[in-house]
Amino acid sequence: MKQIILIFALLIGTTTFAQDKNKKASMEVDGVCGMCKERIEKAAIRTKGVKSAVWNVDTHELKLIYDENKTDLKTISKKIASVGHDTKEIKATEEQYQSVHPCCKYRDKEVQKDHQKEKKTKN
Repeated sequence: MKQIILIFALLIGTTTFAQDKNKKASMEVDGVCGMCKERIEKAAIRTKGVKSAVWNVDTHELKLIYDENKTDLKTISKKIASVGHDTKEIKATEEQYQSVHPCCKYRDKEVQKDHQKEKKTKN
């Protein structure tokens, strides 16, 4: 009986340590400007378990550090989509997308062109 309890305790201990409290991951998130950056990072950080979220305007890469015991990438993607930004996994609904500022309409080709022009004039 003691052996069964010991084996059971070892299995539970192994499972507990299998999940990473500081998991690093990245995902692509659509956006075009600094206001998008703020909105995306805020949505990610407000997801329980996310410790760090940094989005790059040029590459559209969101780098994350999160606790796997508390959240996962799908949950984070849902939270980002809820504020109007598409990820590879989850697309924002039309209603969610329409909630973003007009300058942040990343699906609009004209808005994308305008932001490209801004980047060229800054460099």
